[in-house]
Amino acid sequence: MKLDQSQHILIVGLGLLGGSYAMALKKQGFHVAALARREETVQYALENGIIDEGSARIDRDLIGQADLVIFALYPHVFLEWITQNQSYLKSGAILTDVTGVKGCIVGKIQSILRPDTEFIAAHPMAGREVCGIENSSDEIFKGANYLVVPTEKNTPGAIELCTDLGEKLGFKRVAQLSPARHDEMIAFLSQLTHCIAVSLMCCNDTPGMEAYTGDSFRDLTRIARINDEMWSELFLDNKQALLAQMKRFQAEFDNLYHKIETGDREGIREMMRCSTERRKRFDKIG
Repeated sequence: MKLDQSQHILIVGLGLLGGSYAMALKKQGFHVAALARREETVQYALENGIIDEGSARIDRDLIGQADLVIFALYPHVFLEWITQNQSYLKSGAILTDVTGVKGCIVGKIQSILRPDTEFIAAHPMAGREVCGIENSSDEIFKGANYLVVPTEKNTPGAIELCTDLGEKLGFKRVAQLSPARHDEMIAFLSQLTHCIAVSLMCCNDTPGMEAYTGDSFRDLTRIARINDEMWSELFLDNKQALLAQMKRFQAEFDNLYHKIETGDREGIREMMRCSTERRKRFDKIG
């Protein structure tokens, strides 16, 4: 099962990612509708050609005509939306999401969802340090990774459709993993890096530092400009996996501290050689 232009797509949540999805899909010729919290957001999306139609309220017609519904909501809001509004979904509709954690949400959604619809989880590994639809861009998907996160309740057709969605959005790589494995990987690859950036910015407030810094500090702390409402929820929803990765990082940081403290230059160089070699695997290939 693959997406075709006869299918109607509804995006619920028009922030950075929801807007970027809409932009990319509109360029591919799909009919894209959207629901958002604020009327100004819907008007901005309409005026800038990001969506075909939209509403700042629960519109039964927009929901009922959608073959594919993409949820770009916080985890607890996503769950509330399904609980309150799934009766308006079209029979046979496929649901997917952009949620940054899976273990706390996928099983709950699949357990309460109508049997004539299907939820297949996904996670676009793309974003920016700013939020809001005015910062949307389909360029953020180029060279990025897209994760499909199925369970035993998902059909091959829904998995194929979700994979095809990632490819049509323009992601470089599409990978598949379980909800538990997803949360373990995200704790290290995304959430820990945000923890490090936040901690680094909070540990020193010497006046005037911005006049002295170089690119290394700016690059390392780019993601410290953070949406505190969203990321605090994600951290706590993935608490155990994140704490485990924080402990691993703390142990390696303490190891480097000890080598510097004791003057172990060869030990320092060995860690640097290890980091240099491993970092090569993460360079984006154009």
